[in-house]
Parts: sequence; C-alpha cells; structure tokens
Amino acid sequence: MEAENQKYWKVRDKMTTQTWAILLVVIATLVGAFGPILLKKASARKLSKISSLIKNYYLFGGVALYALGTLLFIPALKGGDLSILYPFVSLSYIWVSLLSVKFLGEKMNKYKWVGILLIILGVTFIGFGS
Repeated sequence: MEAENQKYWKVRDKMTTQTWAILLVVIATLVGAFGPILLKKASARKLSKISSLIKNYYLFGGVALYALGTLLFIPALKGGDLSILYPFVSLSYIWVSLLSVKFLGEKMNKYKWVGILLIILGVTFIGFGS
C-alpha cells in the first residue's frame, strides 16, 4: 500500500495541466453560462402552479445547461491540477455578463468591464503561476 501511495504522489508531482483540459473547462463555463440566462427568462413566467412549472421550458433548459456544464467539467479534471483548472470557472461570470447583454438587453457599465478585466487578469496570473 505504501509503495502504491508513493507511486501515486510521484505521478502527481509531475502532472501538468493539459491544454485540452483548459479548453474543456472554458467550453463547460460557456455552456453552463446559458443556464442563468434561461432561468432569468423562466422567472418572468408565472410560477405559482405545478402545471405552470411543468410547462416552463426555460426552467428545464436552464437547469439542463447547468448540469451539462458540470458534466463537461468533470472529465477535464483528469487533465490537470484543480488549482489551475478551477479558477477558469470564474469565466462564467464573463459569459453571463456578455450573454445578458445579448439575450436579456442588459447594459454594461465601466465597473462591469473593470470586473471582467480583473477576472481575466486573475485567471492569467494563476495560469502563469503553475
């Protein structure tokens, strides 16, 4: 058992985050970012009765896209360190902001743009720090 543990940690020490894993996380965040857009549209509909919930396709679509984003994220974890991959999840904030402008007619202001820039810088620094 001890030899097996030592073998595992030697492999882990050498692991580098692979490009395909990063790309898969970025795709997962984009897919998952459509979830809150659809949930926002679902919230505009009447949700007081079970029958109205069942007929609210935006609600089911939003939940499904959240789930799909998570399912895409899981295999990416095999391709690198969690401490490198997980910060890329913050890209979902960027996607949601941009998609909200496109699909919900929301407005961007200078503070939102600065926030997006800071997220990009943070993810970049973490990537360089690996």
